[in-house]
Amino acid sequence: MNYAIVLRLLSYILLTEGALLLLPAVASLCYGEWFVMGVFLFTAALSALAGALFHRVKAKSQIFYMREGFVTTALCWLLISVVGAVPFVLTGCIPNPVDALFETVSGFTTTGASILPAVADLPKGILFWRSFTHWVGGMGVLVFLLSLLPLTGGSHVNLMKAESPGPQVDKLVPKVQSTAKILYGIYLALTVIEFIFLLFGRMSVFDAMLTAFGTAGTGGFGFLNDSFASFSPYIQWVVTIFMILFGVNFNAYFLLLMRRFRRAAASEEVRAYFLIIAVAVGIITCNIYSMYNGLGEALRHAAFQVGSIITTTGFSSCDFDLWPTLSKEILVMLMFVGACAGSTGGGIKVSRLLLLGKSLKKELKQALHPQVVAPVRMDGKLVNHETIRATNVYVAAYIFIFAASFLLISLDGFDMVTNFTAIAATLNNIGPGLNQVGPMMNFGGYSNPAKLVMIFDMLAGRLEIFPMLVLFLPDTWRRF
Repeated sequence: MNYAIVLRLLSYILLTEGALLLLPAVASLCYGEWFVMGVFLFTAALSALAGALFHRVKAKSQIFYMREGFVTTALCWLLISVVGAVPFVLTGCIPNPVDALFETVSGFTTTGASILPAVADLPKGILFWRSFTHWVGGMGVLVFLLSLLPLTGGSHVNLMKAESPGPQVDKLVPKVQSTAKILYGIYLALTVIEFIFLLFGRMSVFDAMLTAFGTAGTGGFGFLNDSFASFSPYIQWVVTIFMILFGVNFNAYFLLLMRRFRRAAASEEVRAYFLIIAVAVGIITCNIYSMYNGLGEALRHAAFQVGSIITTTGFSSCDFDLWPTLSKEILVMLMFVGACAGSTGGGIKVSRLLLLGKSLKKELKQALHPQVVAPVRMDGKLVNHETIRATNVYVAAYIFIFAASFLLISLDGFDMVTNFTAIAATLNNIGPGLNQVGPMMNFGGYSNPAKLVMIFDMLAGRLEIFPMLVLFLPDTWRRF
């Protein structure tokens, strides 16, 4: 383990977070929240000071391998969450440090699960910081730093592989730094476009910013107690469309910008993603039609919730916990499906499910005809054995973590549906579950140990599991 380079990179993380903490301080200044502004300035100074101390460590080698990539990624997300929780505690908005850490991890991992029973009365600076953590965590803070860090060799791609969602990471252009810039450029552009559309719907500038942050990062922190139930149909449709757009693989947007329309349209994952959404919306609309005033309203709520759940955003336009069993079962299934790889969404990812289905088809063919060669292809390209193996291992680790977490939080005595959907919501970075953690409820009733389990799940889900697991291996920490 090259400890020096890990500390060096963590210093960049702390310095960056120190700069980001100035934005909610400005928001507090605009609303005359002097104490809250002081807390954010103090936290920013603390983060910058710690970053400056870490930066004094000199690394003899700038080479960055996969082991350092996993460790740096995991420690980075733990560190930004701990520092990000400080304003919640110091302002007294969330005095319990475990609750504050839960809220912050939920923000950065774009989960949107909250322990707060009511958010409408929180200071504006705190509301801004909650939603802004979604935007920072959506594309990944390390992806942003990749465009700036002076690393050598294959170092950039090792960091990107450790943080980016999906079974494999593709470079859009030959240089990883340029890829990171392109990804953030697309991310920022889509955020600004949604912000403008929301303003046309007569949403205030502050509310439009928070909504755009939450939608872009597919996060889900609301700033009203009923999430989006009280907003106009226009606002709900805008948010629905952009939630779905942010769940698309960003490689497809790059191909569209390069006018490679045929190649973008050939993506099996994107086609399957939209097909799943269309089928789910159709079934749920028919199932809840009698509950609303006409087809239009039923379709709007069905589309909003399907888009919210499959992209793991977690916004709510209604209390879907009151829907018929079939509709709720479909939403629970979508929690596991998730969005596309290379998007800001969570879940298992559509591409992994496609690979699993293709692998199953291959095995069935070879069971009937042992001599047949049946390669697995995705988008017309041969999928190598390493990608299939990594997908199978990921699913195995996912099932193990889900089962262990489910049993551990069951000690708190909640019913099975609550516990099952709580783990599904946190491990898949969704936010709301059902029953006691439903869209109009919160996670505050769980004990501190149960919340720590779900904090781990949120981080594991956002970082594709392996960076968090390698922290527990003794070999990870041995010097080379």
